[in-house]
Amino acid sequence: MNTEHLIETAKSVGFDDAGALDVSKLEFLQEVRDMCAADKCHNYGRSWSCPPAAPSLEEMRDKVKNYSQGLLVQTVGHLEDSLDFEEMMAAAARHAERFDKLWDALKAEYPDLYPMGSGGCQKCGPGNCAYPDAPCRFPEKLAYSMEACGLVVSRVATDNDMKYNHGKDTICYTAAFLLD
Repeated sequence: MNTEHLIETAKSVGFDDAGALDVSKLEFLQEVRDMCAADKCHNYGRSWSCPPAAPSLEEMRDKVKNYSQGLLVQTVGHLEDSLDFEEMMAAAARHAERFDKLWDALKAEYPDLYPMGSGGCQKCGPGNCAYPDAPCRFPEKLAYSMEACGLVVSRVATDNDMKYNHGKDTICYTAAFLLD
């Protein structure tokens, strides 16, 4: 894996930061999955990309052992104040768009890449996922969130020498791509 090339590619699609991801440092924790079950984001049991539909922690550990390298990417939103919900949502939308562009750019070189997004999938629009009544409408674009995978996103960032807190009145969206 040419890390510099991957970082340049990530930045060319608009990510504010990108860096190498050491897959061996990923910890899949039940405590994170338990937080998902508290349903604070309103996706639990409503999305193919979130628990309980997301793979179990055992399945995640088994899947990830096939990967030795990865790429971590971030979008940073600059807020007027800590209640700037409009910019929070705009930054999330920018992040999702960049994530899809990078996924498309990487899959030619890494056809078996494993993407892990930020938050639940929104491809069908908020509240419109087919789960649990019908199959996913876009299975080729289904990415589980890092949290749904049991990862503490801030720890993944800091364990890989990437900033997670970008200062006062900022919000950071982080995603990962596992590459073989």
